[in-house]
Amino acid sequence: MLLIASAAFAQQPSRADQLNDEQIIEFYQRAQASGLTEMQIEQAAMSQGYTVSDIAKMRQRMAKIKQQSNRSGQLSVDTLINRAQQGSLSQRPYALSDSLNMLRRDTVRRPYIFGSSLFKGTSLTFEPNLRIATPRNYVVGPDDELVVEIYGNSSESFRLPVSPEGSVRMLNLAPIFVSGLTIEQAEQRIIGRLRQAYQGLNRPGSGTYASVTLGNIRSIRVTLVGEVLVPGTYTISSLATAFNALYLAGGPNPETGSFRDIQVIRNNRVIRTIDLYDYLLRADKKDDIRLLDQDVIRVNDYGVRVEVLGQVKRPAIYEVKPGETLKNVLGFAGGFTDRAYTFSLTLRRNTPRELRISTITQEQIAAFVPQSGDRYTIGEILGRYENRVQLTGAVMRPGDYALGDDITSVRSLISRAEGLRKDAFLNRAVLYRERENMDLEAIPFDVGRLMRNETEDLPLMRQDSVHIYAVRDLREPYYVSIEGAVNRPDTLPFISNLTVTDLIALAGGFQEGATPTRIEVARRIREDTTKMTGRETVQIFQFAIDRDLQLQPSEARFLLKPFDVVYVRTSPRYELQQNVAVFGEVMHPGNYAIESRSERISDVLRRVGGLKPEAFLPGARFSRRGTVIATDLGAILEDPGVPGNLLLEVGDSLIIPKRPEVVTIEGAVLNPSTVGFTEGFNFRDYVTQAGGYTDNARHKRSYIVYANGLKDRTKRFLFFRKYPKVEPGSRVIVPFGPLTEERRLTPGERVGLITVIGTMTVTLATAVLNLARLFQ
Repeated sequence: MLLIASAAFAQQPSRADQLNDEQIIEFYQRAQASGLTEMQIEQAAMSQGYTVSDIAKMRQRMAKIKQQSNRSGQLSVDTLINRAQQGSLSQRPYALSDSLNMLRRDTVRRPYIFGSSLFKGTSLTFEPNLRIATPRNYVVGPDDELVVEIYGNSSESFRLPVSPEGSVRMLNLAPIFVSGLTIEQAEQRIIGRLRQAYQGLNRPGSGTYASVTLGNIRSIRVTLVGEVLVPGTYTISSLATAFNALYLAGGPNPETGSFRDIQVIRNNRVIRTIDLYDYLLRADKKDDIRLLDQDVIRVNDYGVRVEVLGQVKRPAIYEVKPGETLKNVLGFAGGFTDRAYTFSLTLRRNTPRELRISTITQEQIAAFVPQSGDRYTIGEILGRYENRVQLTGAVMRPGDYALGDDITSVRSLISRAEGLRKDAFLNRAVLYRERENMDLEAIPFDVGRLMRNETEDLPLMRQDSVHIYAVRDLREPYYVSIEGAVNRPDTLPFISNLTVTDLIALAGGFQEGATPTRIEVARRIREDTTKMTGRETVQIFQFAIDRDLQLQPSEARFLLKPFDVVYVRTSPRYELQQNVAVFGEVMHPGNYAIESRSERISDVLRRVGGLKPEAFLPGARFSRRGTVIATDLGAILEDPGVPGNLLLEVGDSLIIPKRPEVVTIEGAVLNPSTVGFTEGFNFRDYVTQAGGYTDNARHKRSYIVYANGLKDRTKRFLFFRKYPKVEPGSRVIVPFGPLTEERRLTPGERVGLITVIGTMTVTLATAVLNLARLFQ
């Protein structure tokens, strides 16, 4: 039975054979990425149902995959796994940025401390890079992981965690102590031990080789003390550096800490003093050393700080080390700006009792030793020139010139500017000179005589400015204008020898309605006017010009002068087409051109071809500029001489509707409404259909508006009223009267009123009786 069972088991396919190479590689990568050792991976595979033979086959297939990858120059499977960090690391406190802002809340009022912003931002972390090549001086310690690769004639891979005792184990060999060794020393010790299992390992001709690299790395603990923003002990990566630890602690305290005296203490001995200025100014990271477990970083108090203000590239507060001078401090600040006054700078220094101001010359900067609390202010150069003279106006090359050997006078300055322009005004020029009290003084001179050597030359002084007038500067700008029936009426600059024909051509020629035979030129009077009557304000010249702008001899002799205005008239009978609109129940509705200035409504009605049978003449509406003008179209057709037959104007419109079949009742009626027109109904019948009058209706003021806009009102003769006739499309309107409410007396008021009347009656009767008796 055992033989039969073993034979049957041998015939069953292995689970390892069912996996392809990619699946095996993915299985190992996932397992190793989770931090499992090779032994733990095999135990996990057995717990999932893999047998010992399956695991052995998977080992063999993994070895073949590694040999193939080594021959092809590719990385082995294990080296493709990213290096991971063991354990949890300390994090930068989230509230640290708020505390930094609180400490620097007064930086608006004074320059910031140089370097304080290095550890403030969240985008600069100095985090160690875990993907770098294994540092050869890396010191191995507990919780590190070493990766041993054997390749060549034999192929094997081991991931060896360093035990708390500092040793690693592999195969059946004795433990190998590696703690405290560099990765290079640990590699030599491991390979030496592996030679017990692999003869001639890493020796020439052996065919078998091995390498040791760093896998997952451990964490270490360092302490930051002194004037650091957040002192304490931090857990960091074993690949971390001093800058990484300083970043976690917020860096030196900007108020009290030094940025140039930061000590890294290892085993109670200072192994490195960090000067952050080397990194800030020169990007030198020589002091960014890798830390070891139990290292201490101490930030000392700052020593000498000085403030640099004014015209430097980086105004700030800088820390100065012994032996450095003011020249070094100015180098920290980036040097002077382009506008800096470098001849001297101002020092404000603290004394035991008060402040003191000093002036440091340019020669003293290199040897001047700063003291704590110094404030150096670099001023700005003055907006003055030590040797400038200016030349403006009508010269060939105006501008600024240097007062020197070849430019000492006005004549030499104009000569250097390549002389005067042709439009220069030669009778007068001005030299502006600055007096001792900074006031300006004007010195006029005759530039024409000066350039002809007829007068003495004027010597120049610093800040002098010479202005040569141009002829155009001393007169009103010359222009000519053209108006009327030309294509582009405009005002143009005056040109000498310009004729009327030339100006019309510049204006785009005549319009179609222009009259070339009536062209006028209006000219200002500025010559002798003794021969004039005294009433003229301008001179008028008339011309007849060929429409094709051919130059006539008489016109060619007349030249335009400045400020002339040319008028081109329009033909008296030339007008644009002006339309009126006729719509509605006519034979040919549409727009119609006004034929003559005497055309009336009756004329255009004849041109539309007559009315349609459905046309309702009493409802025709005539509009002008949007306003309805009441007209009786029927009366106009019967007698064109009636006053309502208006002259037509551009934009008039006439609408002849169909016969309407409704009447609208509005105003002071109980139910304002629109009702159908009923033949034989009068005004009161339609008011009755709207419910009758309201209490405040004004019957006598009722009126009607007909469809054509005409109106008619109610008339009254003695006791008789004559209401207007109602036609289709009419609007019956009853106006409202003032709204009054009759007030009834209460019973008490009525009793009181009767009592008063009775008393007055009795009194009046008694008075009458007494008078009667008196006269008896």
